[in-house]
Amino acid sequence: MTGSKPVSTSRLARGSKLGAVVAVQAVRKRRTKLSMIGRSAEVRARMADESVLRLAEQLVGVFGEMKGLAMKLGQLLSLLDLELVPPRQREEFQRRLAVLFDHAPSVEFDAMREVIEEDLGAPLRQLFAEFDPEPIAAASIGQVYRATLFDGTEVAVKVQYPGIDLAVRADLRNLGLLRVMLQQVALPGFTLAVLDELRTNFEKELDYTVEANTQHHVATMYAGHPFITVPQAFPELSSRRVLVTEYSPGIDFDAMRQLPDAERDRIGEIIYRFYVGSLFELAEFCGDPHPGNVLLRADGRVVFLDFGLYKRMAPEHIAFEATCLRAAAEDQYDELFRLMIERGVIDEHSAVTAEECYNYVLSAAEWCLVDEELPITPELASGAFLHAIDPRITEFDGMRRQNLPPEHLFSRRVDFWTCATLGQLRATANWHHIAREWINGADPITELGLQHRDWKIRRQTETTT
Repeated sequence: MTGSKPVSTSRLARGSKLGAVVAVQAVRKRRTKLSMIGRSAEVRARMADESVLRLAEQLVGVFGEMKGLAMKLGQLLSLLDLELVPPRQREEFQRRLAVLFDHAPSVEFDAMREVIEEDLGAPLRQLFAEFDPEPIAAASIGQVYRATLFDGTEVAVKVQYPGIDLAVRADLRNLGLLRVMLQQVALPGFTLAVLDELRTNFEKELDYTVEANTQHHVATMYAGHPFITVPQAFPELSSRRVLVTEYSPGIDFDAMRQLPDAERDRIGEIIYRFYVGSLFELAEFCGDPHPGNVLLRADGRVVFLDFGLYKRMAPEHIAFEATCLRAAAEDQYDELFRLMIERGVIDEHSAVTAEECYNYVLSAAEWCLVDEELPITPELASGAFLHAIDPRITEFDGMRRQNLPPEHLFSRRVDFWTCATLGQLRATANWHHIAREWINGADPITELGLQHRDWKIRRQTETTT
């Protein structure tokens, strides 16, 4: 393996990398625009394509090297089609950014070994029977390796990059510069409030001890499920910077995208049930849906990974969301408006009307409120997201100025991110039929829904006997 530079922890050094992208891209835009004068339409289109793809390559390099918070934002750019580039270039742009999910630049194994041995307090050979030094995946703040315990159990070992905690804090101090950079590349909607939400929660992901306990809990909760599986974690073998879990092989999301329609639709329903369904059914959910956290096993079960960002909600908050979605699905303008005012989402003295409130909710959530087979595309997913946050869309200015209570930030985020993941999969379903199980208490009508209901009944029986 070839070596790479260590993660920079200096705020100045890390900020200067972002500044360089901002400056270079601004110049490149002007230069490309000027050089297009007098060229044919075909040549202009090719030059624009080349400029955009050079930007993608540069963002991959900077985000991947910085890892931490910047890489998290890079993953978002690859997931949502946020009108960052012209339509003809978006697929290739997203494809190049998508390497941030699994193939970020690696750190030399000797440096990663030091983290393992320092945290676990013993030489590697005493900790694992076998340990493959070649990483099998890259997370936003670490690399994943394959190893074997002395009892023969195959495990995945996620190890934080050396100094990543300092690097993340440097990134957090550079939030203002990150915002400038995103504005330079014409990305709308990334307000300081959005970045503050990332800042508040990202630092929590630095402690793998918490993640190990969370994943152990979720894996135990979903044990024996017919189509959802979570690799078991070993908190007793983990530490602040080292996470040891069961190794669970499967094909990655890119391979899933090549599957026939029926298989992609089935995977899409499973993804929806896991990320959004668990919120309404269990009052807890994984707050970080994206393609890099999903694998498909040979037996058809979908593997879910990465529980660094895991949220629990009070039942009354979940009931409020379900009631609002039900009111929107049933076209109850006034009831939805009343609920929003009572909850403090809308200031009763504002100029927002019941119709504006209703249309705003529909613009973000209509994909799961319409009673029809609906293919989720990247364009549809991005449209929902942009309508909610894009200041250029004046239609919902009043609603965007209202106050979303903080306890609902992550539930809305998981809804958008799940929709975006389904868009990348291009899955089709009657999403409302599935959602009715949560917002109306309806009986399931899909095959997966019936299997899930039977599993819940078995689990309840086992826990009461």
